Amino acid sequence: MQWYHEDVAVLSAEECWALLGRAGIGRLAVVVDGAPEVFPVNYAVEGRTAVFRSAEGTKTAAALEAAPVALEADGYDEAAGRAWSVLLKGRAEPVPRGHALFRALELPLYPLQAGIKDRFVRIVPTAVTGRRFPVVEPGAWESWAAAGRRTATGSARWTEERPGRD
Repeated sequence: MQWYHEDVAVLSAEECWALLGRAGIGRLAVVVDGAPEVFPVNYAVEGRTAVFRSAEGTKTAAALEAAPVALEADGYDEAAGRAWSVLLKGRAEPVPRGHALFRALELPLYPLQAGIKDRFVRIVPTAVTGRRFPVVEPGAWESWAAAGRRTATGSARWTEERPGRD
């Protein structure tokens, strides 16, 4: 049963990079103490890499270890009723001092959180993938099982109550 895949469009690498270049905010996935962690980051695309600016800390240290990283960004075109998601996988490396750092300082990197953000990290990709898909109306997910368990936005709400359970 793959009817739900019919409208999913696999994006080309060029489309992925164009969307990544417009988004500017995503989630960085790293490994911390053997477990996955995800951090919001703002980033800029430079060539076929992504650069983010951060402070010293868990996110930066984990990104710069030898483990692979991933950067994921999403978007929604309300007029077209379509969403997209792009995943950049690769390794992170510090932006070295010199010309590379001067170029990074010129990128539109404006951290969302205040503080000293003097570490520039470049994600060098091994793969970039993405897809675009239609967004369904929330009513498509209505069911008797969710009655009374929906939030105002239509998403399911977790409750400790479980009807029919002791």
